[in-house]
Amino acid sequence: MKNQKKGVTTSLVVGVVAALAVGLVVGLLTGPSLLGVGTETVTVTVGGTGGGVQTVTQTVTVTVGTQTPVQLAGNIEVDGSSTVYPLTEAAAEEFMNIHKGVTISIGISGTGGGFKRFVIGETDINDASRPILKAEAETAAKNGVEWIEVPVAIDALVVVVHPSNNWVDCITISELREIWKPDSTVKLWSDVRPEWPNQPIKLYGAGPDSGTFDYFTERVVGKSKASRTDYVASEDDNVLVAGVESDPLSLGYFGFAYFAEAKDRTKVLKVRDDLAGGECVEPSDETASTFTYPLSRPLFIYVNKKSWDTKPHLREFVIYYVENGAKFAKKVAYTPFPDHYYRKAAALLRAGITEGLYELTTLKNKNAGPH
Repeated sequence: MKNQKKGVTTSLVVGVVAALAVGLVVGLLTGPSLLGVGTETVTVTVGGTGGGVQTVTQTVTVTVGTQTPVQLAGNIEVDGSSTVYPLTEAAAEEFMNIHKGVTISIGISGTGGGFKRFVIGETDINDASRPILKAEAETAAKNGVEWIEVPVAIDALVVVVHPSNNWVDCITISELREIWKPDSTVKLWSDVRPEWPNQPIKLYGAGPDSGTFDYFTERVVGKSKASRTDYVASEDDNVLVAGVESDPLSLGYFGFAYFAEAKDRTKVLKVRDDLAGGECVEPSDETASTFTYPLSRPLFIYVNKKSWDTKPHLREFVIYYVENGAKFAKKVAYTPFPDHYYRKAAALLRAGITEGLYELTTLKNKNAGPH
């Protein structure tokens, strides 16, 4: 379990600054730095005495291009979110092309399914489309599993229909709630709006082990894991894409990266947060990065702290992933955080500081950005 913020003394604050300097020196001695030549200013926030907050600002200077890269070798076991999978896959493929001795295996059992393995120490990394739950963190603590939370990108969760659908272009949060709530009586499209077809609505959505399921139900229905059950459910977004594209009466939801691969075979809807007086908003990099699109959310990887401490190849992979996070996000059609996040997060990780990365994103709410 991550350490909770506690009161600190001046000596701890000094220790944080020292860790930045010492950690960077160690990083340069044990492996290739990928940060680029230059300086980076990182503000570390730690809990102050009496519940106050202290900040430590350290300018980190990293020089690269002179050291000889070490040979990395070993296995890394990843499981979890199918939403985060394309991002981790892109990072893993590029990293393995550079480090031939490293093998990275990636499963897609869903965020919750992946956490079931992660909290008992069975995997090194869990891909997560939502933050770790309190119950999961408690199980990890009982099993002596500590973890590092690393934000990697922003996803605009999309609501999609079949491309032949010509009666809906924008749907509201209230309408989605009526469709998906556990006691929903919606059976026909006309049950949502009378002017829509008097035809069955065929639903496709995330399975209960998926972080997308947890996020969607909390954001749309109002309670995590509260959902009707009479729909085609899967933790694999590819299954949902295939269902929507084959069914003219379909409506489904999944991560934006999967829609980007199926733009010609599905139709994305605008979403209006009528509960907050919003307008119809189309998912895009701009609307996701500003969280004006109502279904925007941060994506994470969770790293086993023991694996981080004992596996140099895993440390280098995670740092490489973060350093190149914006590139990987764009490659698989997710929205990157601002560049300064990736630079600062990578600098902290290179220095051996693994706390406080989410705060660098400046988002207020891990489940739905600043909403």
